[in-house]
Amino acid sequence: MSDPTVAFHPVEGRVPARLCDTAETRVEMASRITCQVHDGAQVTVVRLAGTLDMISMREVYAHLEECLARQPDALVVDLAELAVRDQLAVSVFAAVARRAADWPMVPLVLCAPHPEAAALLTASTACRVVPMRDSCDEASRFAGASAVSRLRLRLDPVAAACRRARELVTDACARWNLPEAAGPASVVLSELVGNVVRHAGTPMQVTVTLRRPWLHLAVIDGSSAAARPGAAGQHDEGGRGLLLVRELADRWGSAPAGDGKAVWATLPAN
Repeated sequence: MSDPTVAFHPVEGRVPARLCDTAETRVEMASRITCQVHDGAQVTVVRLAGTLDMISMREVYAHLEECLARQPDALVVDLAELAVRDQLAVSVFAAVARRAADWPMVPLVLCAPHPEAAALLTASTACRVVPMRDSCDEASRFAGASAVSRLRLRLDPVAAACRRARELVTDACARWNLPEAAGPASVVLSELVGNVVRHAGTPMQVTVTLRRPWLHLAVIDGSSAAARPGAAGQHDEGGRGLLLVRELADRWGSAPAGDGKAVWATLPAN
């Protein structure tokens, strides 16, 4: 009999089909920018149209952060219809790239800016952090080639979820030849999952990502409440909580993810 805690088997690379079917979403942001999202088989393409300034950059950041929360293999931002009113506003792309490097370790590529926007980007710190290509097709190929190795698993909030999470990360470390990382990573991921079981109580998606020199662990749940250490019950599996995550991980943090949050941790990929 199959384990009832698992809603789908781990898949390396893309998320299950129901999460990655081609789709387009258009969002109006303030009165300055329109954002259109195309979720394709290889990369997510975000097309920005309108005027980027010090006000609309906040909306751009929020929406790109939302796109990152879907954990695409790569994110391409199409700037063909974007006018830049304030040079400082282009720093939003560097900020998003740094955010993506922490979680979910997704490569970000800009493409097809107007000459004026391209000049501002080149003169800023953005292009030192974010690669830029002349066309969307070129950017998509570049981003796809930069995609990372990734395993995913969906779990219900039951005690056995911690064991299934440890099995996932052990399998990942075996596939990627990371024997020394398997032990610490298993403990950290078990604690992240246990925290969801004890506090959020929602179904969750567990992700293990390799982007050398780092192994990245993340759990997305359906609760917007901040992650907290908390004490576990005497018989709870896991149970040492985020205090142990802090001890073992090189970095850890949390970020909004849809209606819930992602809690992530990064360890050396030895």
